[in-house]
Amino acid sequence: MKELYARYGKDVQFYIVYIREAHALDSRAPMTFGSVEDPIDLKERTLVASKCVKDLDLPMEALVDRLDDAVNLAYGGWPDRLYLVGRDGKIAYAGGKGPFEFRPEELEQAIEREMAVAKAPVDHPANEKKH
Repeated sequence: MKELYARYGKDVQFYIVYIREAHALDSRAPMTFGSVEDPIDLKERTLVASKCVKDLDLPMEALVDRLDDAVNLAYGGWPDRLYLVGRDGKIAYAGGKGPFEFRPEELEQAIEREMAVAKAPVDHPANEKKH
């Protein structure tokens, strides 16, 4: 993701949407490293998200899902997933669920397609030549 951000960050807005912690110590699949418990309020979740972004040295801004997991439930983001929202506000790419279907190369192809559409000339009826 850092490479995609470096390549396209001037033209594309990148965000991390921090949702439920995938490997919290008090979860069914705790991580064997670190010491993150599932946050009990939005303030804690925001702190954990900030720490995650810092620890992973991520250059993009993090948005934090509410405790009701509205974004996660709406977009099926757990444990991780890639989306591209097109210039028209519609989803231009919805990747598979991670980690096994987390494919940044597919996101890059979608970014390239979206940018090509944005650069394509627009035909206006007023510009048509009369024969």
